[in-house]
Amino acid sequence: MAYETEALFREDAYLKSAEGSVLALTESGGIILDQTNFYATSGGQPGDTGYFERPDGSRIQIAATVTGESKSEIIHIPAEGEGLPDIGEKLVLHINWERRLKLMRMHTACHLLSVACPFPITGAAVGEEESRVDFDLPDASYTKEFVTEKLMAMVNANEPVSLHWITDEEFLANPDIVKSKNVRPPVGAGRLRLVVIGENGSVDSQPCGGTHVSQTQEVGEIHIGKIEKKGKENRRFRIRFGNAPQA
Repeated sequence: MAYETEALFREDAYLKSAEGSVLALTESGGIILDQTNFYATSGGQPGDTGYFERPDGSRIQIAATVTGESKSEIIHIPAEGEGLPDIGEKLVLHINWERRLKLMRMHTACHLLSVACPFPITGAAVGEEESRVDFDLPDASYTKEFVTEKLMAMVNANEPVSLHWITDEEFLANPDIVKSKNVRPPVGAGRLRLVVIGENGSVDSQPCGGTHVSQTQEVGEIHIGKIEKKGKENRRFRIRFGNAPQA
């Protein structure tokens, strides 16, 4: 049986704590709640870690968050040796905010990179200190310095980052908003979430279920640390926090 967890992070990525009631426990000891602020691994972004606070004040450390039988079922994986709550127990959910904020900054940086490099995306992974985006880009005209300059111009412009929902029909009528070459966002739920950068999407607008900062300036100082050739036409751009090293 698949359960449905209300994903609070979809509307508010800054929700550090929330309350949730235990719906079920999986055979392997995963915890399913009625609602959660813990992001589940998907779209290249790792799931949240943190802890659950029980009514008696004790804690259950959460080592990972994943999706279950369906995308709407979110499973929280306790760290090894942790106890389990009772069905129906009410918990206070605390994400590891420092880690989450890094992932939010990085995920938004990846969207900016897709603007700086307007080519089909063939792969991506969001990390706490480094992220990567692979592009179908056969030539080497986009250098680290050139792309870093374009990225920081968008960061410093402090463009707003917002969410917008469209219907499946609206998406199917505008398929070009998808930047991935091989992966299409799922339809069938009736609506799709867009992450919009700039007023009315003046910078970017694309389907995404991940967590993001609310203004590009929150991304902070970033640079392209490395560009690798992956196959005949693919190039991998690695984004890192901080200033670019001086040559």
